[in-house]
Amino acid sequence: MASNKLSVTMTKSKFGRLPVHQACLKGLGLRKINQTVEVLNTTENQGMIKKISYMLRVEEK
Repeated sequence: MASNKLSVTMTKSKFGRLPVHQACLKGLGLRKINQTVEVLNTTENQGMIKKISYMLRVEEK
């Protein structure tokens, strides 16, 4: 069974990124580099994580 929450850490800066990628960061609640948030493991959040996976570190809780 899939985990209920994911721990998402922003590893790269949002500056110079596409506006859509910046919106995904905002949607996940990430504002600063090395900030970690816990989000629910939903299809919406998985889609945002997949789109900006190059600038995130994701761990299952």
